[in-house]
This record gives sequence, structure tokens and C-alpha cells, in this order.
Amino acid sequence: MATSAPPLSLSLSSPFLSTIHNPTRHTLSILHSHKRVGFNIRAVKLPDGVELPKEQPKFEAPFLGFTRTAEVWNSRVCMIGLIGTVILELILNKGLLQIIGVEVGKGLDLPL
Repeated sequence: MATSAPPLSLSLSSPFLSTIHNPTRHTLSILHSHKRVGFNIRAVKLPDGVELPKEQPKFEAPFLGFTRTAEVWNSRVCMIGLIGTVILELILNKGLLQIIGVEVGKGLDLPL
């Protein structure tokens, strides 16, 4: 005869599951639970063809999110935009502010 495993709800124990099965229990008790659950999983054997690295890779954390690759791409896009703006001004024979409708050449017109 085959033995059957216990039902899933009986084999797991957590404050969340006990709250689901016991609706009279207040749900805020889940937030104040000091029980921590941790897992440590290790493979028994590496799959065929997988080798461990000979040394750990050297990783430098980026300074405030600035990475070299991101800065290179940002500067390239900036150069393309700047060159595109200059080409647009040459083709239309107007400045950028005139293209978007701002009157230029009359000063600030401040009453003194």
C-alpha cells in the first residue's frame, strides 16, 4: 500500500496560514511576528559541463549609480542631440528658441 503525504495545510506552519484558517485571529499579529524564516539551498552535485570559476570576479559597486557603460551611452546620445540641433538650426536658418516660438533679440524688457 502506498502512504499518502499529510495535507499541505497541515505540513506548513506559518502565522499567515494560521490566520487564513482561523478568521477570528486579528491580521495585525502577522506584522508583529518576530519569527524569521531563512533558507539555505545547496546543489548536491554540479550539472555536467558546469565548472566553478577559478577566482571570484572583482566587482566594484557603482558610485551613486554612475557606471562607466551608462555614462558612455549618455554622452553619445548627448553628442548626437547636440549635432542634430546644430544641423536643424543650419537647415531652418533660425535659432532653437525661434523655432519653438520665443521672440529673441529684444532684450529682457524689464521696467527699471
